[in-house]
Amino acid sequence: MTTSLKHRGRFHGASRQVGFTLVELAVVLAVIGLIIGAVAIGKDVQRNAEYTKIKNKFIDQWEQAYNQYYQRTGVVLGDSQTQPQNMVNGERYLAGGGVRSGRDMTGVTPPNAICRGAAGQGMARTFDPAADPNLRDLMTRTGIRMPPGRAEGLEDRYVYLDSNGNPQEVQVCFQWNPPLGDASAANAVGDGMGNVMVITGLTPDLARALDQMIDGKPDEREGRFRRQGVLNNAGGNPVNGPGQEWQATNRDQIGTNNDRNLDEDQVAIVTAIYRMNQ
Repeated sequence: MTTSLKHRGRFHGASRQVGFTLVELAVVLAVIGLIIGAVAIGKDVQRNAEYTKIKNKFIDQWEQAYNQYYQRTGVVLGDSQTQPQNMVNGERYLAGGGVRSGRDMTGVTPPNAICRGAAGQGMARTFDPAADPNLRDLMTRTGIRMPPGRAEGLEDRYVYLDSNGNPQEVQVCFQWNPPLGDASAANAVGDGMGNVMVITGLTPDLARALDQMIDGKPDEREGRFRRQGVLNNAGGNPVNGPGQEWQATNRDQIGTNNDRNLDEDQVAIVTAIYRMNQ
């Protein structure tokens, strides 16, 4: 009888030791939370590093290539060396009967963009590979080293992953934008800014990051780096009022502005223009 009670006591004592205490569970949950937080932060750090790489190794190097072309030839991309217009694709502009540059240029029809192969997705300006200068050909003929880009022959492209893990392709072209088409900034028409690099395939957060690095603040309407199609301070009241936030977000599906925020979507893209110094 005594032995049976002793065994029963041992069994009851053993059953009370099974499981975790509340303190142990709290510690485990805290560790899991730290791990999840570290993974999330790591993804953000990795994405920011990729955006910085795109700026330093692709956008900046294309700007340098553009400037080197000007230094070696004395004209901007596609301009006439005998009758320079200081316009990208200025030779084609002259051939089309355009008025000599330096006069009132607000109402002129600008020449096509200069790209490699085809215009970028979302570009407002066209590119005719049969008639317009090829960006890669202009650079190689002048002996200018281009950024590595996506691959040999695709130096004007760069591929990266959006915030949902889908591949996106950045492409650069160059064009000349006419000055604003009205004397009143409140009713101005057009992008303006003269010779620009056109950058397509940017997710909204990449566009904001580039704008922050270039202009010091993400403003789609002001500065050297702007969103295509957004008028320069047009419609503002007062005229020189604050700028404008980038309107698209990474919650939008590509080709839409639906704000549906699904992890399976390819993120929407925007097109930016980046003013050149020449």
